[in-house]
Amino acid sequence: MKRKTRVLLDCLKQLALPFFIFCIYSILIAFVFWLYRLKLEPFFYAGAVAFFVLLCAFVVEFFKESKAAAAREHLLNNILCDWNSFEQPRNLTQDDYRQMIKALGERIEKLTADFSTEQKETQDFYTTWVHQIKTPIAVLKLELDKANTSELDRGALQEELFRIEQYTDMVLSYQRLGSTSNDLLVKEYSLDELIREVIRKYASQFIHKKLKLEYEGCSEKIVIDKKWFCCILEQLVSNAIKYTQAGAISITVADGTLCVNDTGIGIASEDLPRIFEKGYTGANGRLNEKSSGLGLYLCSKAATLLEIPITAQSTPGKGSSFSLNIAEKII
Repeated sequence: MKRKTRVLLDCLKQLALPFFIFCIYSILIAFVFWLYRLKLEPFFYAGAVAFFVLLCAFVVEFFKESKAAAAREHLLNNILCDWNSFEQPRNLTQDDYRQMIKALGERIEKLTADFSTEQKETQDFYTTWVHQIKTPIAVLKLELDKANTSELDRGALQEELFRIEQYTDMVLSYQRLGSTSNDLLVKEYSLDELIREVIRKYASQFIHKKLKLEYEGCSEKIVIDKKWFCCILEQLVSNAIKYTQAGAISITVADGTLCVNDTGIGIASEDLPRIFEKGYTGANGRLNEKSSGLGLYLCSKAATLLEIPITAQSTPGKGSSFSLNIAEKII
């Protein structure tokens, strides 16, 4: 309605000059008729016909401008893809503006294409780098198993190798976040199998830190993208292990909610609202120099991608709990 009103006002402004001239001429002609003592009936008749013609011109112009305004509104809402779909200019001013917008549109289109190419090249580089660096990591693991080292030293070295591998996987996941449209593969999975797969991956970490794992299994089926869901769960389990020095880590599934709980150092209340921000490490991160502040950010972005709400609760000195609301994904 507001846009229709503006179109009406614009049409009135366009016809303001013709209407003003009509009024001036009408006054002059009426004055001449009065001076010559002529009958005013022909004057009023001619004035009524002229006013009717002017009114018809206004109505036609209003409908033409309304149609053009609707087309411009559609173009405005889709300017990034339809910037070249302009109506035929009716004067030089409109044509000049059309040429300006066309030049800007072509420039933006070129910049977008260049950026996409550069982004793809960067992503390809990091993807290749991650896959290449995994080869020496695997070789180091094999050599470490053969090396004549104490169990304590071997455990420490294995933990560092595991962390390197984890960080390379994080780089790969971070790169994939920018091209998720063709990266999702949503299928039906056993939730229990997905959880156990993550647990097996971190089994050596549980053993090395002598942490107890509490998980009783579940029977739910879930429709999800396996890679990104496991990425979220791996990050939550990894953080739980990192910040828990003694005690237990539990994974529970109940009432459509998957929870990862730990008995670690917890999160300060002032840090809790910001833990999912990119690069934010908080007090715990400053104490633990190995924290990058990217893990929970990646976790949050992946959860948003899968439309899974994620929340966190924590008590400093007692532990933390991260919850994934997967009720809509369970079948």
